[in-house]
Amino acid sequence: MPRTHQPLSGVKVVDIANFLAGPVCSMFLADFGAEVVKLERPDTGDELRYWGNDRNGVGLMYKMVNRNKLSVTADLRTPLGVEIVRRLVADADLVVENFRKGTLERWGLGYDVLSAVNPGLVLVRLTGFGQTGPNSHRPGFGTLAEGYAGYAYITGYPDRPPLLPGFGLADETAGLMAAFLAMVALKEREASGLGQVVDLAIYEPLFTLLGPQVVDFDQLGLIQERNGSRLPFTAPRNTYRTRDDKWVSISGSAQSTFERMCKALGVPELVEDPRFLDNRCRIRNAEALDEALQAAIVRHDREPLITLFDSFDAAVAPCNSVAEIFEDAHFRARENIVAIEDVELGRPIRMQNVAGKFSRTPGRINRAGPPLGAHNRAILVERLGFDEAELENAGLRLEPAGET
Repeated sequence: MPRTHQPLSGVKVVDIANFLAGPVCSMFLADFGAEVVKLERPDTGDELRYWGNDRNGVGLMYKMVNRNKLSVTADLRTPLGVEIVRRLVADADLVVENFRKGTLERWGLGYDVLSAVNPGLVLVRLTGFGQTGPNSHRPGFGTLAEGYAGYAYITGYPDRPPLLPGFGLADETAGLMAAFLAMVALKEREASGLGQVVDLAIYEPLFTLLGPQVVDFDQLGLIQERNGSRLPFTAPRNTYRTRDDKWVSISGSAQSTFERMCKALGVPELVEDPRFLDNRCRIRNAEALDEALQAAIVRHDREPLITLFDSFDAAVAPCNSVAEIFEDAHFRARENIVAIEDVELGRPIRMQNVAGKFSRTPGRINRAGPPLGAHNRAILVERLGFDEAELENAGLRLEPAGET
């Protein structure tokens, strides 16, 4: 299969975002062949380089989120930094940013300026609360969005405080949504020839993904409360402990699924129990149903239980730790983890592979997140024509031979 063509080959992205939401957006685009030039501060780079764990001082989270990108350093608060952006956007398709409202305008990089250089440019703006509304001036991060959108309120147990997720849920869902919206804007440009601004608040995708809360409150006055791992619209749905002190997740969304589950567990009487006759009955009696299922499940070790469910075509999955994922045959068969050689680490680094498989033009990861400013010479000097002395006087380091 040719390795030169990918679905987004030829799409040029200027990533002036930092932290998580904006860079995740450009990561998804780079996965499928878009050229992403990531601008970072000359002194520290993107602060994501210092998030999470490191190996010998090299940030590992940065390596994943900024894979396939080119790193160029520029201080956007300076005339040189502004000029670098102006030259980059001249033939770019997208700019991704996630600064507070008004920051780009203060630096002289508002959409009026950028679109004057390139009328077809799409500017994707990711902020905590969006560019409009009474909260738009506030700083916003994923943690705030998880509370503001209503996610934290419904997560946890009734007698305990609301829970935040153990990963960047709001930021990463916003990044995924921003990548989709960017492609929608580029599709529209094919008809109009014009770019536009995509204004996305980080809380908005998560708010949409929370399900029927809005329609339930609007029509019935219902407020979803914390209820552990149960769902308000289907039962059973929970995690259950096995005899060997491991866990499985089970959902009986369809009636046939619930019936096969009960047969596999040797409790067919639950199907005829008036409390569990259909989904709405099971929702009303979810606690009693969970107790009955847990009593049946705990008689089995996890792997034999999964084999048993398979024999009845019943739905179950292990609650995997990341160590178990590394050993899982299905993850290996799907190539969900890929090893990438990395000069900075001096060893391969394994990370999540591109999500989704194309039959002809798949995405791929060519390199992990690059060293800071690794592509200064290739982009700033060789492509944009900046003078080496001017860049070096501004503190922009030039590698003898940048990566390509």
